Amino acid sequence: MAPLPPPEPSRLLETTASHDVRKLRFEVNRLALPMGVEGTFGVIRHPGASLAVPVLDDGRVVVLRQYRFAVATRLLEFPAGTLDPGETPLSTMRRELQEEAGYRAERWDELGAMLPCPGYSDEVIHLFLARELTLLEERPPGDDDEDMEVLLMEPGELDAALASGDEALDGKSVTAWFRARQVLGL
Repeated sequence: MAPLPPPEPSRLLETTASHDVRKLRFEVNRLALPMGVEGTFGVIRHPGASLAVPVLDDGRVVVLRQYRFAVATRLLEFPAGTLDPGETPLSTMRRELQEEAGYRAERWDELGAMLPCPGYSDEVIHLFLARELTLLEERPPGDDDEDMEVLLMEPGELDAALASGDEALDGKSVTAWFRARQVLGL
């Protein structure tokens, strides 16, 4: 997968406000943009994240139905998580796959990176395809605020859910599934 394009940084004139919440920081900055425009912009600073599309040997896909408070609903998503300090994207994903879905993967393919909300966040999500899965006897503890159900779906079922809109599916998972399908030849 191609890397993200090189940055064209804005010039920071002044930070007028910032607020830290969990792993995120919200900043209000006065910036000079590369095209010469100056203005005040809000941005969410994010340490980055990883996501995996886990596929079993029989072709079924491991999907989570997870409650998301910001939209007050349950979404279909792939296992994902925020990078902890000192973690690589792959080590984050290995940990999250075990905590969220209860699987370990032996084969990992990189699917590139994506920018989920570039209009207001610097978050980069590193995407992976996880195969040769083993179900763990016991799932390691995850985050206290996670409320999720592990589902096993046929690829056609997932495609139908995505196409119909009957199930809410988040954008990072749609992008990852699109890229994984290319690698899997679906």
